[in-house]
Amino acid sequence: MTTREFTAVYKKRGRGYIAWVEELPGVNTQGETRKETEENLKEALLLILDANRKLARRSGSVVREPLRIGVPKFA
Repeated sequence: MTTREFTAVYKKRGRGYIAWVEELPGVNTQGETRKETEENLKEALLLILDANRKLARRSGSVVREPLRIGVPKFA
């Protein structure tokens, strides 16, 4: 398993939280507590990454390779 780092954004909304992954549109969730929201966000991220991999494999002849870029840290 490879460890990767993404930016999770949490926002208090009413009695709970909403959250999303800044780098990947479509990875978002909600929860009653910050901890629950974090766990839900991790699950959503894994599901999106898995779905994207499956879609790429179904696309026929493709080239898959790592893409590395330097990204500034945001405060």
